[in-house]
Amino acid sequence: MDPLIKIENLTVAYDKVPVLENVDLEIRENDFLGVIGPNGGGKTTLLKAILGLKRPESGKIHFSKEMSGRKKPIGYLPQVRHIDRKFPITVFDVVLSGGIMQNRQNAKSIAKDKAEALLEEMGVAGIRNKAIGELSGGQMQRVFLCRALLSDPKLLILDEPDTFVDNRFEGELYEKLEKLNEELAILLVSHDVGTITSCVKSIACVNKYLHYHPSNVISQEQLANYNCPIQIISHGEIPHTVLKHHHH
Repeated sequence: MDPLIKIENLTVAYDKVPVLENVDLEIRENDFLGVIGPNGGGKTTLLKAILGLKRPESGKIHFSKEMSGRKKPIGYLPQVRHIDRKFPITVFDVVLSGGIMQNRQNAKSIAKDKAEALLEEMGVAGIRNKAIGELSGGQMQRVFLCRALLSDPKLLILDEPDTFVDNRFEGELYEKLEKLNEELAILLVSHDVGTITSCVKSIACVNKYLHYHPSNVISQEQLANYNCPIQIISHGEIPHTVLKHHHH
């Protein structure tokens, strides 16, 4: 079966300075890929390229026929700190904005019903009429995860979802993602290697170049070879992996 997304020899630059160079990557159905790397290493740029928000200097990103045939094949959960809290929109309307724009009344009704169900499932139905500026970080993540799932995507992309959230929701989030992974592929960017290694199936280290590791168990020596310095955050009794700091 063809991969959902196939990236070949991708180079992305800002002001002609490469941030990503010669990147190759395949994302297949039911993959759960953790993307790690230092700040400024190109993780978010990789997401922007996949989402079509940043044009590459060279290389190709191929989408499968199933992905190309959908209006919204990718669900995206952005970083909370990049969300404009002053924008005058309610929680319910934020979730609805993740749907496909259609004028048919039945399509609107279906989207509203699904939005209600997602909010209930995430435990935030009670704040459906609140403005997003009134939400905590954890509530914001719940709401935008509902938005990302509204169109039944084949791939869910999350950009550091464990930032600015409460510990309780962080645990619930990863449990939810493992369940969702039974139905769709997930690409998760995180600085918290200790947490994601307990749920992802494979790891990509991004530091200008991308090094793919086909499992969630990765040694200090392998990371050293990948030239991928990262910050480690431990979580007490939660299983975690400690990765040695290394230099270019």
